[in-house]
Amino acid sequence: MSTPETSRFVRLRVELVVEVDGSGELASSALRRIAEDEHMPAEERVHAETAVKEDDAEALAYLVDPFDLVSGVPGVELTQASWSSEQIDYDPDSPDWGPDEDDDDDEADEDMARDGAGGRGL
Repeated sequence: MSTPETSRFVRLRVELVVEVDGSGELASSALRRIAEDEHMPAEERVHAETAVKEDDAEALAYLVDPFDLVSGVPGVELTQASWSSEQIDYDPDSPDWGPDEDDDDDEADEDMARDGAGGRGL
């Protein structure tokens, strides 16, 4: 009797909704992170600085790093990551909003993750 082989790879999906109540602090933190990134080309740096000054979602995307989520987990090595952030209308009391509302778009989400589109990627 043989045991079916299982993949060593696991897709971890995390969806968060955060409330930004300090846009200036968020942008300042993102600008510091961008300034500290020694590997970012100058042209990309200028674009990134402009984006985080104008958009809280962009600032947040520069501060959130999936590697930080798993770097301390024993026996796990991050192989690939992509993430994005966007401003949304959010009403926690609305029956129309739910964490699984985008399940119909799973295939599109997987394509974006694979292609690295729609957000920051490693």
